Amino acid sequence: MTLNNSLTDIPGIRVGHQTDLEGATGCTVIICPAGTVGGVDQRGGAPGTRETDLLRPLHIVETVNAIVLSGGSAYGLATADGVMHYLEENGIGYTSRAGYLVPIVPAAIVFDLALGTPGVRPDAAMGYAACQAATTDPVPQGTVGAGTGCRVGAMTGNELATKGGLGCASADLGDGLIVAALMVVNAVGDVVDEQGRIMAGFRQQSDPQSFVGMLDAMKAMARIVDTPATENTVIGVVATNARLTKEQTNKVAQMAHDGIARAVRPAHTMFDGDTIFALATGQIPANVSVIGAYAAEVVAIAIRNAVRAATSLASVRSLQD
Repeated sequence: MTLNNSLTDIPGIRVGHQTDLEGATGCTVIICPAGTVGGVDQRGGAPGTRETDLLRPLHIVETVNAIVLSGGSAYGLATADGVMHYLEENGIGYTSRAGYLVPIVPAAIVFDLALGTPGVRPDAAMGYAACQAATTDPVPQGTVGAGTGCRVGAMTGNELATKGGLGCASADLGDGLIVAALMVVNAVGDVVDEQGRIMAGFRQQSDPQSFVGMLDAMKAMARIVDTPATENTVIGVVATNARLTKEQTNKVAQMAHDGIARAVRPAHTMFDGDTIFALATGQIPANVSVIGAYAAEVVAIAIRNAVRAATSLASVRSLQD
């Protein structure tokens, strides 16, 4: 099977972006085929999310209709309203016992308010437009959609930060079984390559082509109880065409976080809102442990791809610059 190395390798999944380069923000919507089971695992200390409780085991709703990833901090959660409106118009959603249609649209956000025109935030209209733009084509990566205003290592602001963004990856497990990821990278920690070398992070003042190393930079904070707040996170979606239960899908989301830990150093701090959604479209019986293991692999690759594809924006320089 020939893959496009993005989330749309999962049959039936559509992805749409809306990008505002002047405002340095945007949103990304993932529209799911009917019957897609959803799960979530949230590990950072500063999350911004919507409709995550219903994805966990012990709750009645098992399937989801779309996932929204957005910039704009908590303001960006409004994009899910536009997605719900679009899905309702198209007759897509959970039908209650009383017959009411309610689209199930979990969402997560990143903080990008420090870049671009002040006051420009993703809203319901942007979420609706992202749905209109959603296709099964290979997903554009880099400074696009929810990745537009992302930064890595913005410990002292934009000048010494590196541009983050949106990245994808997929893996073919054979016999038509696929695992894929779409990640939005706005991390506190450094993004490291396959050999553990820093690709993106907090740059040195004296030599902006070199990096301080976030673990080294954080040593000075070790004895400071009330450290200054920063605004960062890594959010994303892993998807598979495996047939999984709700509990198993949540397990995949949990295991996928290992991919953040492999590519971001450190990960899951109190300054991050790290959240991963998992989707299982249900075509092929599969071993959940194998799906989860490969979910972590594609998450790490997608994070690195986000940095490699990102372009400079406003005062934040990309890896290439």
